[in-house]
Amino acid sequence: MNRILERIAQHARQRPNQPAVADGSCTLTYRELQREIERLSGLLHSRRVALLMANGCAWTVLDLAVQRQGAICIPVPPFFSDAQLEHVIADARPDLIITDQPQRLMALLHLSPAVQLSVAERPVTWFRMPGAATDKFPPHTAKLTYTSGTTGRPKGVCLTGAALEKVSIGLSEAVQASPDDRSLSLLPLSTLLENIGGVYAPLYSGAQACVPDLARCGMNGSSGVDPARLMAALEEFQPSSLIVVPQLLKVMVEAAAAGAPVPSSLRFVAVGGARTAPALIERARRMGLPVYEGYGLSEACSVVSLNLPHRDRVGSTGRPLPHARVRIAEDGEVLVSGALFSGYLGHPGRAPREWRTGDLGHLDSEGNLHITGRKRSAFATAYGRNVSPDWVEGELLAASAVIQAAVFGEGRPYNVAVLVPHPRAAAAAIAAAISETNTRLPDYARVRHWVVAEEAFSPRNGLTSSAGAVDRNAVAEAYAAQIENLYAEEEADALV
Repeated sequence: MNRILERIAQHARQRPNQPAVADGSCTLTYRELQREIERLSGLLHSRRVALLMANGCAWTVLDLAVQRQGAICIPVPPFFSDAQLEHVIADARPDLIITDQPQRLMALLHLSPAVQLSVAERPVTWFRMPGAATDKFPPHTAKLTYTSGTTGRPKGVCLTGAALEKVSIGLSEAVQASPDDRSLSLLPLSTLLENIGGVYAPLYSGAQACVPDLARCGMNGSSGVDPARLMAALEEFQPSSLIVVPQLLKVMVEAAAAGAPVPSSLRFVAVGGARTAPALIERARRMGLPVYEGYGLSEACSVVSLNLPHRDRVGSTGRPLPHARVRIAEDGEVLVSGALFSGYLGHPGRAPREWRTGDLGHLDSEGNLHITGRKRSAFATAYGRNVSPDWVEGELLAASAVIQAAVFGEGRPYNVAVLVPHPRAAAAAIAAAISETNTRLPDYARVRHWVVAEEAFSPRNGLTSSAGAVDRNAVAEAYAAQIENLYAEEEADALV
């Protein structure tokens, strides 16, 4: 991370009054940002610092101060349940927790706060943790990110400062970021992708990173989005770049289709976290959203490949960026090397030189990576046909009436789905969307019956990862009875 911190210091000298970070309530110039980083890094005196905070300038300053101090930063997603939070604390053993949710920690840990102070105009509380921790971290670990918010025991991915720096700089250069740019974070900064793409990459380039509390952008916790407030945030901050997950892109497309203005400032919208149907990307572009699909994972320090305006292939996730190398195994699994993680926390062993991603895909003649599904999620129907549910779900999401989908059919004669429809979609519109989607699919991949979900899939209810990817196993468990009924009803009809 030294090169990124050095560039921030350089910007502070050369363009001291240039806005660096803003959250709608507070704006820090590069000079002010540098001073805050220096001030706070001198106060930390900790080896392992956990951040449990909403997005904002304070989060950004503290994260950078931890890096400057040489400590390990442990971002904790605010939407983690108390059980998940307890697991992270027991697993990572931070000696300092910094939060803007002191009452929650006081109730959970039965500790009194050690320090209360203001950071970037936001009150934060420091909790010193008792007891010495045994060192389970690989050497040179700078950040510990947790891969999933869908279980009580998410895995800690250990990343070096060198890997974080390599990916951040590579991404900044790939998108040709400049000091005139303004990024807007619409995902939690505790998500590695947003941390790198929404903070490190723009600050390296001298751009402005807008990091408002997600509630200001219409995010209702992690379970819903207010489209009007989301589009209002785009108008307020006038970003040139965004990072979104497919569900968030879908909300933006529908809002734009309903007449919400799309800022002319936008030049690059990266979408990732799950497969995105080409039809949705093309529709987004017609609405004025310059969307480019990418691919990455925490074990590869976030971004691996990305489509770019001058090198774009819709339907692919683009070519691997310079810091990453990709090859395809004989069974179709995507293997990545380059800027990889150092290992999982608590699992000693050598850092991997090549990582088996668990994703299936292929490289086309131009070197673009195409992701076709998950190795473990692909299933065979009762007729022996192999189906990648990711593929079918991506096609379903291209329909206006469908916001989220999970597809099932292993060992069954046909496929079914659990759907989260658009709030204004009537039953007839959902049926029409399924019918239209099925015309683009071979018969063995089509969805014959479906059930409407009781609520949106989210990290809070355990039905998606922190990045928004649907956890199909969790959905199957939550809707087991309804799914079984979809098959039972047709079987009963067949016997009549």
